[in-house]
Amino acid sequence: MICGRMSSRPNISFMAIICLSTIFGCSVKKYIPENEQLYTGSKLKLETETSIVDIKQISSELNELLRPEPNSKFLGIRIGLWAHYKKEKSGFINRFLNKKIGEKPVYFSAINIEKTSDLILNRLENRGFFFSSVSSEVNRDEQFTSVDYVAKVSAPYTLLEYKIEIDSLPIYQQIRSMIEESTLDSASRFDLNSLKEERERIDKSLKKQGYYNFNSEYLIFEADTNLSDSARKFNLFLRLKKDVPEKSIVPYKITRINVFPNYSINETAEKLDTTIIEAKNFIQGNLVFKPELLNDYIQIEKGQNYDPNLSSLSTNRLSSIGNYKFVNLRYDELEIGDSLGNLEANFFLSPMTRRSLRAELLGVSKSNNFAGPALNLTFRNRNIFKGGETFNLSTRFGYEFQIGGGDRSNLKSFEYGVKGELILPRVIFFVPIKEKLSYSVPKTKISLGFEYLSRGGLFRLNTFSTNYGYFWNTNSWIYHELNPISINLVNQTQTSPEFEDILDQNTFLKRSFEKNFIVGVNYLFNYNRLIDQTKQHGVFIGTELDVAGNSLNGLSNLTNSESGKLLGLEYAQYAKVDLDLRYYFRPVEEHIIATRFLAGVGIPIGNSLSLPYIKQFFSGGPNSVRAFRIRSIGPGSYQPDQTSTSSFFDQSGDIRLEGNVEYRFPIFSFLKGALFMDAGNIWLWNENEALPGGKFSKDWTNELAVGTGVGLRVDVQFFVIRFDVATPLRYPYLIEGERWSSTWDISSKTWRRENLNFNFAIGYPF
Repeated sequence: MICGRMSSRPNISFMAIICLSTIFGCSVKKYIPENEQLYTGSKLKLETETSIVDIKQISSELNELLRPEPNSKFLGIRIGLWAHYKKEKSGFINRFLNKKIGEKPVYFSAINIEKTSDLILNRLENRGFFFSSVSSEVNRDEQFTSVDYVAKVSAPYTLLEYKIEIDSLPIYQQIRSMIEESTLDSASRFDLNSLKEERERIDKSLKKQGYYNFNSEYLIFEADTNLSDSARKFNLFLRLKKDVPEKSIVPYKITRINVFPNYSINETAEKLDTTIIEAKNFIQGNLVFKPELLNDYIQIEKGQNYDPNLSSLSTNRLSSIGNYKFVNLRYDELEIGDSLGNLEANFFLSPMTRRSLRAELLGVSKSNNFAGPALNLTFRNRNIFKGGETFNLSTRFGYEFQIGGGDRSNLKSFEYGVKGELILPRVIFFVPIKEKLSYSVPKTKISLGFEYLSRGGLFRLNTFSTNYGYFWNTNSWIYHELNPISINLVNQTQTSPEFEDILDQNTFLKRSFEKNFIVGVNYLFNYNRLIDQTKQHGVFIGTELDVAGNSLNGLSNLTNSESGKLLGLEYAQYAKVDLDLRYYFRPVEEHIIATRFLAGVGIPIGNSLSLPYIKQFFSGGPNSVRAFRIRSIGPGSYQPDQTSTSSFFDQSGDIRLEGNVEYRFPIFSFLKGALFMDAGNIWLWNENEALPGGKFSKDWTNELAVGTGVGLRVDVQFFVIRFDVATPLRYPYLIEGERWSSTWDISSKTWRRENLNFNFAIGYPF
């Protein structure tokens, strides 16, 4: 089917919507009882005497009072109401539609205009707009009715003076010092929300000073608006309520600290032993966690005033060790003589299961028609040295074979890998370092790994890797990772004559395999505000810097070694930067418009012509441009001469640009839907004659691959199973002027085979 035939579709779609609207509208009308009218909603208009800074926020709050909500519409059609009415007719489909999307009718008889007007006036008075007025008008149209409200908003009352009546109690002196830091000033409008926030601010400040039993409800505001010499001004007075409990107005201090590193309801007191370190009692039977190490995670000290912030930081740090399933802090009041204000802090720590084994069976499919199973096994041992350390041992077995025939239908690939990783919940450096981060515990990670790859008689590749670094959170949304030591040694063995011919024809590919010694430093920073599902806007910023070869280049110069080599080994030298930007917009609950922008550039330095193969960028696949197979796009406008199953390597580059937008919406229960569009490509930093059109240039926008599609997600909270089907809209490797897709024939088996790409994955793409 050609584009010319598609040009009439918008008109057809428009007419279809009009017809559906008419059909559903008529169907709804005939079900409305004779003595009822369907409520279609209300509008509120504000008329103000003066300029109001936060008028949009106030308007939004007042509009929330217009209840109930009318029946929802989709493209002008009340489908939910129609489904509800249709339930009266027999049939499984009618009952199913009513259960999933049906809405009970909202009739005008359920609307209380007088009550809504009073609520609007009350909210305006709470905001400081006294002596306002509200009028209403009812609009009737056959069997449909709406209401228009007009609120005439008066000039607000503003603050003249804010003070507290001083009493002999010491707590009044504390409160007076806190009032001096208040945000309330002469420009502040009378506002109950602001007064509530002020009470909570003072309450938090008092608790930080040790007032353990204080409550914001003990504070009361009194406003005086009877000022003869000032129009629309008021004085604000703060005081304590009468009969406030005595224990709420005295500060508490920490008198005793108990820590139970192996807390269990089955543990008997007779077996417990106590170790005292820095006035903290560590109580456990058998040694589970070394007290001298556990002590560093606790921020509160004996003799300190109670501080909820330090309490929260202590539990956060203990939880971030990764060794405990539950971390509970409970305070008990102590009666020492006749004095008040003594607390006992009890930390109850319940360990996780020490050892675990996890297995994953995967199915792998690649753009070069390689497919096969893979098995991942991970053994974890927590608290291995009784200091919160975690040891992970993971192995991977993978077998791939080339399917679909072609010039070489017997290619096989075998992959094996093993990696050991030790994570210590503290900073391990050449000299002792006392970490100062209070939110969480910085961790040290040491890893050592080996990978073996055999590609069907063409070549064998052995890769050794080791890393030494640190990772930590400065708060709940900022994450850092620094690896000052990152070493990869790649050893290519047993190359076949056929493979040597391939390398001789592609200098860049040959050099990327020869640069087999990578020593560098990398740093990762993530700012993640996507995790709060209640926020309408969410942002994620991820950056990564990877620099390699500089230290080896210096040693090479000092030892007068051959350029680009050290001790006879060729090393890679490059600088690489990655950027990952994401923005989520939630217009309504469970509906998300998710966007992502990826940018990356790797600059070869010295004798390096391109990045090492394992450091290069790829495009295409279930987490990239989904209309194209994994790692099958680019570089630039390049297309392999052989598109059959005889391709040996994934297409890669030194530069990446990619953008994605996806609309996610609920279907029912745990089934979600998605509409998406992706665009992107990769390019080379230097010209490569073997990959014509692969170098980055000013015409890069004309070389973007574009695709669109739909998807289903099975979201059961703990994990997400994703099915996506996508089709290319733009092919970067075709002749300019012919890159945009011009055909659409979903009924053709040949077209579907060539233009539809199915993706199956775990988790969301971004």
